[in-house]
Amino acid sequence: MSVDDTDEDTHTLTVSAEEAGERLDRMLANRVQALSRSRIKTLVLAGQVTIGDYAIRDPSHRVQAGNEISIVVPPPEPAAPEPETIPLNIVFEDDAIIVIDKPAGLVVHPAAGNWTGTLVNALVAHCGESLSGIGGVRRPGIVHRLDKDTSGLLVVAKTDRAHRKLAAQFADHGRTGPLERGYLAFIWGVPARPKGTIDRPLDRHPQSRDKMAIREGGREAITHWEVQERYLDGANQPVASLLECRLETGRTHQIRVHLASIGHPLLGDSVYGAGFKTKAIRLLPPGQVALSTLDRQALHAHILTIAHPVTGEIMRFRAELPADLAALRCALASPLPGGPPST
Repeated sequence: MSVDDTDEDTHTLTVSAEEAGERLDRMLANRVQALSRSRIKTLVLAGQVTIGDYAIRDPSHRVQAGNEISIVVPPPEPAAPEPETIPLNIVFEDDAIIVIDKPAGLVVHPAAGNWTGTLVNALVAHCGESLSGIGGVRRPGIVHRLDKDTSGLLVVAKTDRAHRKLAAQFADHGRTGPLERGYLAFIWGVPARPKGTIDRPLDRHPQSRDKMAIREGGREAITHWEVQERYLDGANQPVASLLECRLETGRTHQIRVHLASIGHPLLGDSVYGAGFKTKAIRLLPPGQVALSTLDRQALHAHILTIAHPVTGEIMRFRAELPADLAALRCALASPLPGGPPST
């Protein structure tokens, strides 16, 4: 059966009765002649192959007759990133690692739509050839990421040894080691309890592939949160809160999706909190002004604890709120009675 090209980067097809029971990667390699089997395997592992509404990440998955399969092929990527002189707020640096306090608006590594002006471009200029190559030419030294519009702490490996050691810590999620990642999140509303845990799996959104969603069968995702401050509206009713969130896993958009799932999306989050935009009228006037000028989700990675990949020393880094979130915090007014803020 022929392949239906819905656009230049997407292929869709229907599994025939003769193909039922075949491995997904083998069947696709036979049907989509323009793609090698190794390329198809890479696309499957990247979540670019879907059956119906579900991304299939197992190349050995057995297909069934009548399965509707879509393959999204990203556009060709340019060569290795060029060095660019972009200011970096360096918190710590030695021969093995560099810790950055990333500003909001800075993309971590080159990708479609952001081939230049990224943190990697800045790191290539700053570190020269002393970045780990394990992440590939477009992600040298990158062990973990922050969303473009999330500010805060991020560690980068400068050697392959450091990369392997750090990657192991992040893969362990701090369950047996010192790794700790803490975030400050300004959210709509006030949770009914002072603290809690969200344990819900995440995967690509079935209709919008640039978004994440809570989906059964997705990857494990666990977020711990605790209320730090509560903010009042003009009627002296709680309208927003400041949470401290600790990640037990580190999935794409994890905090943003998890908090939205319990009815408390981040202030300024146009992707997962768009339905709450009208609530801004409940904020006191200074809060309305601060939020209108924020232009990003109110999320900041303020704590990072790692074991140094060479010395084993426990290193704890802290980044205070950047100017825009500090201004938002002040504008949201004083917290309810109950003690000084613990942030």
